Formats: sequence, structure tokens, C-alpha cells
Amino acid sequence: MVQLINSDIRSREVLDWRGLHILHGRMSSCSQKLRIFLNLKGIEWQGHEMDLAKSQPYSDWFLGINPRGLVPVLVWDGAVHIESNDILALLDREFPEPCLIPPEQAVEIATLLQQEDDLHLDLRTLSFRFVVGRTASNKTPEMLARYDDGSGTVNGQPDHDKRAAEIDFYQRLASQGIPDDTARASVAKFRAAFTDLEQRLSSAPYILGPNISVLDIAWFVYASRLQFGGYPIAQAHPKVHAWRHKLAEDARFSREVQPPPPVLETIARNHREWAKTGSMMADIAGF
Repeated sequence: MVQLINSDIRSREVLDWRGLHILHGRMSSCSQKLRIFLNLKGIEWQGHEMDLAKSQPYSDWFLGINPRGLVPVLVWDGAVHIESNDILALLDREFPEPCLIPPEQAVEIATLLQQEDDLHLDLRTLSFRFVVGRTASNKTPEMLARYDDGSGTVNGQPDHDKRAAEIDFYQRLASQGIPDDTARASVAKFRAAFTDLEQRLSSAPYILGPNISVLDIAWFVYASRLQFGGYPIAQAHPKVHAWRHKLAEDARFSREVQPPPPVLETIARNHREWAKTGSMMADIAGF
């Protein structure tokens, strides 16, 4: 559990916020996961949407709340919690109905959520290449320098490792975009993960059995993002496709992963061009 201590918080006004506040991004997969979770729980919350296209999480104000520059962030009666899977675990304990992290499956869920989290940079890679279609970073050198100035702490300690991974990603994005080999390697990881899900869903309606869990939320978000990017889920993983389609019939799921109209227009325009040149995700990955 990552709850920041008082001295970590430089944007001090959030310490006075009462109630449950979520700082989130519309197209952030971790934010989408948390919003679906809150929908299923029926939890009331106040949202503070960060504009990811304008790199608002890299602003001085936001870095004064979460020095890692990542959404979502939970501020609950002045206590600041970061890292989406930790936030989900906290909220499931505090709001136990419906139970989405059953205690008897908590160890298995934690392991599988870590596997999901390990694929986050691969999802971001494929999102930049095939969804939002940017081949250059929207993070300026000045933003990255401010992000890496070493002034932020987590639990009173410097927090370089997380920031180093973020900086490396955006510097590589700025210098070389997303090469085909990089995209192909990320698709291969998801192909292996979906193959495992296909096996799980061959004998149960949900990933862990007869009841929905936080894993269904997490993988619904990933599957939806990749489907928007052109991953051929129906062709390659029919049981995963049927499971995702069933969940998408519930607006509590579908509305949170739906890109806003400008992004949908960009996706459609890019896909038309990429189809002409054999540059779709399925083409590059060799489906």
C-alpha cells in the first residue's frame, strides 16, 4: 500500500479535501480500471480530470501530490494514495460489497494483477503506435527535466526507479517513435496473456470462475484498448472476445473505456491510412 506521508505532499491544499477524490485521466488505462471499480461498488466520488494530452500530471501542482506523475490518485479525507492496484485493494476492504477481491483468492489476484501491471508499458507502447497515433513524445525536455529534479519523495524517500522508467520511455519515444520490432514484441506479450485468459474462460464465465472480480475489470480495460488499436481479438481469442463483449453490454464498463469523439476520429483516420500500407497492428504482428 502506497500512502504518502504528510511531508511528501507539496500541494498542501489537498490535505484539506474531505470525502473521496480521484485525480484521473480519461484515456489512462489505470484510471479507467478504477472508475469501473467505483461504478460496480456504487461509491460516490469527486473527480478531478487531468488532461493527459497537455501533460498535466507533469505540472508542478500535480507532482506536488504524486511525484511519480501518474494517475490515478486517491485523496480520501486528506490522505493521499497512489498506485492503482493498491487503491483498489484499499477500497475493496473499506467497501466490501460487492466483493471484487475475495480473501480466499487474494494471493492469486495479487499475482495476476502484478502480471497485468508488468504489461503497462507495453500497453502504452501500443496505444501510442496504434490508438492515439502519436509517434513523438508530448513530453518536452523541460518537462522531463522538472520531473527528474529529484525534489519529490515517496514515504520520505527519493523515488528514482519509477521516474527513471517513465523518462526512458518518453525519451525513446521522442528519439525513435515506436519501431515495428518494439510493437511486435509488445503484441507478443499480450498474445501470450490472452492465450492464458482464453484457457481460463473456456470453463468459466469470468477469469477466476463464476463471479466477477477485479481481474475482469483490469483485463477488460486492456482488451478494449487493444481492440481499438486493431488487435484481432475475435479472430485470435474468441472466448476472450465473447467475454469482453458481454462485459461491454454493461454501461458501467463500456462508458469508461470509450475514447472521446476526437480520439475516435483520429483512430478511424489512422486506421484507414495504415490499412492501405499494411501497417495495422495485425499486419505488423503477423496475425
